[in-house]
Amino acid sequence: MSAEATSDERAGILLVDDMEDNLIALEAVLGSLNEPLVRARSGEEAMKALLRRRFALILLDVRMPGMDGFETAANIKRLDQTKDVPIIFLTGTEDDSGYAFRGYATGAADYLAKPFDPWVLRAKVSVFLDLHRKNRQLERMLARERTGYAALEARLAELEAHLDGDTPPDVPELRRHLRALRHLIGRGGHRP
Repeated sequence: MSAEATSDERAGILLVDDMEDNLIALEAVLGSLNEPLVRARSGEEAMKALLRRRFALILLDVRMPGMDGFETAANIKRLDQTKDVPIIFLTGTEDDSGYAFRGYATGAADYLAKPFDPWVLRAKVSVFLDLHRKNRQLERMLARERTGYAALEARLAELEAHLDGDTPPDVPELRRHLRALRHLIGRGGHRP
């Protein structure tokens, strides 16, 4: 992980499974990624966890008592704050082949059968973590650009007000405004 990583980039991975052994196995496989791993033993617990914090990815068991994985995924995809969190469904190999179709139809980004290959799971999770980091980086860049454009607009408004005034334009003052605009443009619109 880069030195730039912020706590927002380390949003973590939500592990949802009703079986303790499965949660332990997931933690053993993913622990080396050095990302926060949060457990949920049911769909209801998963929803509560998602409302409390941001996650980069959800690993979701299909078969659970109460709210199963499909219902949990449908609820996740309905909420604005969680709809974009990728979900990898995990299910037993004996499960119906229609489960994969249903999982993708519910909004899954991927689907793995248990027992899963630890290397494959770690590789897939790593890809989603990288995507999450890149998305956060893009969000920060867009926020900086919006701030820069706002600064440019404010300077232009000052210049317009100066030109629209009742008194003749003060050329040295206009030059100062133009230098400030050039400076902002040269820095991508960001104020020092």
